[in-house]
Amino acid sequence: MSQGRRSKVLQLQNRYNVNASDLAEQVVQALPTDRFEVTTAFLRGCPEPGEPESRAPRSVYFGFSQGATKGLRLRALWVLYQHCRAEGYDAVIAHRFKPINMLMLLNRWLRIPACIGVLHGLGEYDRAYRRWEMRRLIGSAWRLVGVSRAVRDDLLACGAGFTETNTRQINNAIDIARAEKLQHPRQQARELLGLPAAAFVFGTIGRLVPVKGHIHLLEAFALVKDQQPAAVLAIIGEGRSRVELEAAIARHGLQGRVLLLGAKDDALQYVRAFDVFVMPSLSEGLPLALLEGMSGHLPVIGSDIDSLRSILEDCGGRIFPVGQPQALAEQLRAMLALGPESLAAAGERGYAYLCRAHAIEDFRRQYRELLDELLADEPSREGRYE
Repeated sequence: MSQGRRSKVLQLQNRYNVNASDLAEQVVQALPTDRFEVTTAFLRGCPEPGEPESRAPRSVYFGFSQGATKGLRLRALWVLYQHCRAEGYDAVIAHRFKPINMLMLLNRWLRIPACIGVLHGLGEYDRAYRRWEMRRLIGSAWRLVGVSRAVRDDLLACGAGFTETNTRQINNAIDIARAEKLQHPRQQARELLGLPAAAFVFGTIGRLVPVKGHIHLLEAFALVKDQQPAAVLAIIGEGRSRVELEAAIARHGLQGRVLLLGAKDDALQYVRAFDVFVMPSLSEGLPLALLEGMSGHLPVIGSDIDSLRSILEDCGGRIFPVGQPQALAEQLRAMLALGPESLAAAGERGYAYLCRAHAIEDFRRQYRELLDELLADEPSREGRYE
């Protein structure tokens, strides 16, 4: 790459989604503007008036329908090819299966020399056809990134051509300093949420949908509520499972003990209202809520799904078999039995792990270094299509 010229980078996502914790936005911030010219693009969707836009200097919204990005998606491929050819990108960063697959197909002709594909969830290559196609498309220009140990291990084991050479682990991360700055002190957070000042609070944050496992947490709490009459369960979030959860609260006589607090803007600001953070999910791709719980110096409990297990093992959290309220109740009882000093120590262990493994500064540095590595031997932009 010639000296003094900025590298042109395309970051491609399937669907518009821009918020403060969006890790694609953190990649944009990782790339200094004196060295990189970043365009962020979305295959589907665009911001409504007043909604946030990317920090990238330029945003492109292709505006494809959901149907246009399914199947052969020939029109979408042609439009994306024309865009990339006209722009002459030096590097691409594609998030999730569909954008990765589209750019791998097109790069047989585009020959972009530095390509990063970011996989956020498990099982993306469970289908035999996807594995077959990946083995034929992956080339020396590509590096695949798993956002956790579980995702990386899943990629390496799936038989799709991922190797220790072409596959990396860059842990999902949060801006810990920003998170702590947002968080209200314990008593203030409780006042804002209407929680009892002296209660022992099990808390969680997540949409009220079945996959988040709130019903199992509620059933587990019903089994331990008599052990500590001052204990409450607080759930921040909203969704279609509210009716089911309200019925369970009535069935178990948990009115006033289980509090459905609704959706909150920047729910992270209330996390210190909790004594213990619980994540009972049945499935998760990117468990940022668990990391946010750790940022509040809280002990954490989570289900043993792959995307949580590796984090919980490494941070010293407590794990229970997914979907089993009785087993979760045992972990809740164990937390209730701990004294204040032991609870605080557990929270500090999790916080230390968070700083060690999921700091946003390390996340940005690793993406910047990976791009630098791939761009080191980049051919001239002009000679790429000859």
